[in-house]
Amino acid sequence: MVKKAAALFVILVFALAASAGCDGTPRTKGQAPTGVEPKAKDLILATTTSTVDSGLLDVLVPEFEKQTGYRVKVIAAGTGQALAMGEKGEADVLLCHAPEAEKKLVDAGIVTNYRLVMHNDFVIVGPPDDPAGIRGKTGVEAFKAIATRKALFISRGDDSGTHKKELALWKEAGITPAGTWYQESGQGMGATLLQASEKNGYTLTDRATFLAQKENIKLDILSEGGRSLLNIYHVMQVNPEKFGKVNAAGGKAFVEFMVAPETQKMIGEFGKGKFGQPLFVPDAGKQMDDLG
Repeated sequence: MVKKAAALFVILVFALAASAGCDGTPRTKGQAPTGVEPKAKDLILATTTSTVDSGLLDVLVPEFEKQTGYRVKVIAAGTGQALAMGEKGEADVLLCHAPEAEKKLVDAGIVTNYRLVMHNDFVIVGPPDDPAGIRGKTGVEAFKAIATRKALFISRGDDSGTHKKELALWKEAGITPAGTWYQESGQGMGATLLQASEKNGYTLTDRATFLAQKENIKLDILSEGGRSLLNIYHVMQVNPEKFGKVNAAGGKAFVEFMVAPETQKMIGEFGKGKFGQPLFVPDAGKQMDDLG
């Protein structure tokens, strides 16, 4: 009996060790076992500038690295450039906010594991005295008023997701913006907001970056709301069957991390302490038609 009891004890010890790290601590879901590193640690994430300018990735990336052992290189170049990197196999995973442009890559098989992550919204901001009189108007009506008054508008002009949304709004308004009143910054959202503030102009921005930069600028939210101003983010792997050199395991791990319940909770809480409201709404498991 004593020998049988001893044998059962040894089996139990090994079973507990297998379900925990080497230090006996239970593993967090998605976390690499203690002492076991990914075969390829470096992971390239190409993303929009808003995820960086808002501060969100400053919270999420360290947590992902801690859980998995990957080392993430974040390239915040705007959605257009991020998608172009994906098309060339120059990134492992993408986090973008231009669904129509993203769908082309999905349909072409360039990206896979395409998952809805979160949304917030775009807003039109401008000088507090609102010389174009857009306060309270819809996005399209606001753009019409800006063009009619030839009020200064600062465009990103960088093929980013925000720039794509801006161009779609001009198109819906039936306007081709041109002239001295329409200027392009060619920069990220934070820098564009600063330029609009300095020049007393209008611009289109995601709400998260605006709130994160609010203390540094003299602009007010003048037009907001409506489905046309939704700002929807997806995460996706660059397809390893198309590009053999991408970090397939790392890309998959990042996608799964972004839609995991724990991460979605972090996304939903982000910004509450500083701004009194979340900067993003978590959406994993939803459909785009559910939003708005």
